[in-house]
Amino acid sequence: MRKLKNNELGRISVDEFKTVKKTPLIVVLDNIRSLNNIGSVFRTSDAFLIEKIYLCGICATPPNKEIHKTALGATESVAWEYVEDTLILVEKLKAENIKVLAIEQAENSTKLDTFYPKKDEKYAIVMGNEVKGVQQEVVNASDLCIEIPQLGTKHSLNISVTTGVVLWDLFQKMNKL
Repeated sequence: MRKLKNNELGRISVDEFKTVKKTPLIVVLDNIRSLNNIGSVFRTSDAFLIEKIYLCGICATPPNKEIHKTALGATESVAWEYVEDTLILVEKLKAENIKVLAIEQAENSTKLDTFYPKKDEKYAIVMGNEVKGVQQEVVNASDLCIEIPQLGTKHSLNISVTTGVVLWDLFQKMNKL
C-alpha cells in the first residue's frame, strides 16, 4: 500500500467549494479562546462541507496567523461571520427554523450516538468555551443538548476534538438520509 500524494487526493478548489452543495450544518463557536482550536474547526468544517461558521464573543477572527496555522487555508473556503452575542444569534437561527444543538454535558441531554437528524432539516451546533463550556443561557435557548458519551476518567474532550467527532457523526448520518 502506497500513501497518496496531495495532488492524487482529488480535492476541489476553493472556488468549487463555494459552489458545491453543503452539508446542512452550521457551527457556532461560543467564546472560544484558543486560536488553534478555531483554526482546527475551520479545517474540519472544510472537510465535511459545512455551510458556515459563526465566531461569537471573544473568538478571534481571520485573518490571523495563529488561526491560519491550523486552518491551512480553510478560512478562505468555509463561509464565516463574527457575531458578538451568541444568544442573539441562537434566537435568530431558531427564527429561521434551524434546529440549535448545544454540545454540552447537561441534565437530560441526548447522547450523540442516539441522536438522528431529520431529513431536510438544518442544524446548528454550538461549541462552548474551553473552560466554561456553552453558556447556560445558550443551553437554555437551544432546541436540544447533545452529549458525547465518555467512559474514562476525564470530564471532557478538547473543543476541536469534540467538533470533529460531532461533525463526522452528523455528516455520516445525514448522508444516509
